[in-house]
Amino acid sequence: MAFLNTILNIVFPIKCISCGENGTNLCIKCLSSFPEAERESATWIYPLYDYRHPPVKKSIWLLKYKGKKEFAKIFAENMYGRIIEEIADLRVMNNFQNPILIPIPLSRKRNNERGYNQALLICNNLIKIDNQNAHLRHGVDVHFILEKNILIKTKDMEHQAQIENRQKRIKNIIGSFAVKNKDIIKNRNIILIDDVTTTGATLNEAKKVLREAGAKKIIAFTIAH
Repeated sequence: MAFLNTILNIVFPIKCISCGENGTNLCIKCLSSFPEAERESATWIYPLYDYRHPPVKKSIWLLKYKGKKEFAKIFAENMYGRIIEEIADLRVMNNFQNPILIPIPLSRKRNNERGYNQALLICNNLIKIDNQNAHLRHGVDVHFILEKNILIKTKDMEHQAQIENRQKRIKNIIGSFAVKNKDIIKNRNIILIDDVTTTGATLNEAKKVLREAGAKKIIAFTIAH
């Protein structure tokens, strides 16, 4: 497989989508220059970048629709530091201990069409990074665990990205999530992960059903807003 990847890289060289540098889908220099999310969002939602920046928008599009799963690892590496920073403060101020990582799910139909859930890919990479860092911390416990079969999408509906009106987005998403294995999240802190937040309707609906199922404090991280 490594040999095949080497051949493919020679024939179809990997280049940074922003500056064209060889050898990476997104170079560190370009990634570090991405503008931070500045548009107002709920205080419990932490987006990394401004979705209006063309390379940000393109990289998320490639991740979601073109199978470029490498971007999940790239963004997870940057998201991880932000998560650790925020939960360190929350541990002190809000007793935010032992959080559970939960990806925003896709409907079965959409997951089958795409073949993967980009939010779950990000979560898998976050867990891998956290486990590696725990080892470097000489056995100190990991910061969070992943539960991918808790929050489920119960119905397929129109793409949120295709709905511009905020009220229509909220109406479209209502009733689309359910919670399985409620005992696992009862009185537990939750970190939701998604790729993009726009109006926050999806994350708000997910938060609502998780709280109704007994979850304690809930925060969310996304690539962009």
